[in-house]
Amino acid sequence: MRLILMGPPGAGKGTQAKFVAEHFGVPAISTGDIFRANVSEGTELGIEAKRYMDAGEYVPDEVTNKMVRNRIDEDDAKPGFLLDGYPRTLAQVEELDGMIAFTGHSLDAVVCLTVDADEIVQRLLQRAQVEGRADDTEDVIRRRQEVYAEQTEPLIEVYRERGILISVDGMGPVDEVTSRIFAALDDVQQS
Repeated sequence: MRLILMGPPGAGKGTQAKFVAEHFGVPAISTGDIFRANVSEGTELGIEAKRYMDAGEYVPDEVTNKMVRNRIDEDDAKPGFLLDGYPRTLAQVEELDGMIAFTGHSLDAVVCLTVDADEIVQRLLQRAQVEGRADDTEDVIRRRQEVYAEQTEPLIEVYRERGILISVDGMGPVDEVTSRIFAALDDVQQS
């Protein structure tokens, strides 16, 4: 199964990605996790990515594309994968199309979690307190929502036109959202 999990920052993608990936026996690939790991390790990529992350901006496509290509080329991703946080721009959609086509497969589904904007702000502020995330201030959270609306929401329409978009209500208890996702993916044919 080759999936993308989409939704605005704070929609619960990371939480749901773990359950969905485990269910299908594929790795959950989160660009945010990879960026944060590089930042904490002080790598060259991490230093570059941190500048953008601290401002609530997207890390440039060329950096992100290379990182994702390297990750989906690993052995554990050969039977499939779940992408969380990628693609975020139309250029990344085209890049991902090429990466997947190269393997002889296609994207099976794009699950988009829908969540109320004010709920997202509250979730992220709470997460910032619990996890001590310096990049989750209210100003940065609101900026991320603006960037998502400008750059990522157009991708939803692309996948809707391709007939592979599945919208799922991301509000409510985690287990209820997980059940909705599994029910929505029941009829998806794997490439």
